[in-house]
Amino acid sequence: MTDAAARRLVLLRHAKAESPASMSDELRPLALRGRRQCVDVAASLRQAGLVPDAVVVSSALRTRQTWDLVRAGLGEHATERVEVTERLYLAGVDEMLAVVGEAAEDVMTLLVVGHEPTVSATAAHLAGEGDPAQLAQVRSGLPTATSAVLQTRAAWSALTPGAARLLDVVRPPH
Repeated sequence: MTDAAARRLVLLRHAKAESPASMSDELRPLALRGRRQCVDVAASLRQAGLVPDAVVVSSALRTRQTWDLVRAGLGEHATERVEVTERLYLAGVDEMLAVVGEAAEDVMTLLVVGHEPTVSATAAHLAGEGDPAQLAQVRSGLPTATSAVLQTRAAWSALTPGAARLLDVVRPPH
């Protein structure tokens, strides 16, 4: 597989959420700041040529809202291949990799919208190489609405530790 045809995995931490004490964690909605972040996420995906072929989203309200707003920002380029799954809500690295491993082989860019610390831990697990500062960032954790972009020649179902290159860590400008 040439680099032009290599698979790209975009692991996105959901945008900034509200923290009401009286609400269950899974039902926390996005804050106004989080809604604004989603506009920037969509723009950065378009500008980087990372519009996904397929998307997997945690079932939590804040991750679903993040994808809905990013999808709106992608407009006609947004994929219809979207799976919302409870498996990502409390997932660890192994479960996230299992979900990624189920992606269809024709998917060349996969976006996963999930939670910390699993998003950054999965990126750190997969990243065999990359910019040292960006590798340090994924090892220490990702802020809201930040994505780790990885590239691999491996099949989705064959991802192993170090099987990808960390291409970028993309933070919203605000």
